[in-house]
Amino acid sequence: MVAIVSSIFKKILGGGEGETEDHADQAGQPPQHKDRLPPGQVWGKRYVIYSANGNQRISAADWKLKVTGRVERPQEFTYDELLKLPMIRYTKSFHCVTRWSIELPTWEGVSIKMLAEMARVTPEATWVMFRCYDGYTAPVPMEDALKDDAIVALRMNDKPLLPEQGFPARPFMPQLYGWKSAKWLGEMEFMPRYQDGYWEAYGYHERASIWEEERFKGDGYKPVARKAFGTV
Repeated sequence: MVAIVSSIFKKILGGGEGETEDHADQAGQPPQHKDRLPPGQVWGKRYVIYSANGNQRISAADWKLKVTGRVERPQEFTYDELLKLPMIRYTKSFHCVTRWSIELPTWEGVSIKMLAEMARVTPEATWVMFRCYDGYTAPVPMEDALKDDAIVALRMNDKPLLPEQGFPARPFMPQLYGWKSAKWLGEMEFMPRYQDGYWEAYGYHERASIWEEERFKGDGYKPVARKAFGTV
């Protein structure tokens, strides 16, 4: 199994060693310490904690991640099993649809593309629904979920995620707004067609590109108020 996983991971990263770094030293140049800010965003100093269904505290020992839907080999991982898989580590900013951004946290997690290959996702799958322990859901197009930097994040800034940040795991796709980075992830379901998730049912955009400002589905939409639980 280790050899198979290693082979899949090398295929994903083109033979690399399982780590990417947007701001690494190249050709003797110092690393960059500034990131480009997407339109409509401002830099913040702390994460504002939102939770549609209340903050959750989940034990790593009781947690599992399932990979289901249009797959030939459904998968199930414990927290310890995910930690043993090859990891991707990089530094990329986080952007909330409510217009604040956190500059350049360091993320570490398992490639979603690798998990999809392990499960042998079938060709008819076009969307991934991230399903969480609190009932929250978030759909993401396959082309975004399977990018090389799309991960099931387990660590931030060299530490496990805080409970308020989604411990044990959450997906992270840097090009999408943070509501797609579903906290307390429990299942990745590969689907043949789009379905609304929690916020999409209230008019939030299907894809949520930060560069296209895909915040809402249509013009004139009045966003639903969100309840913040503090900052970290």
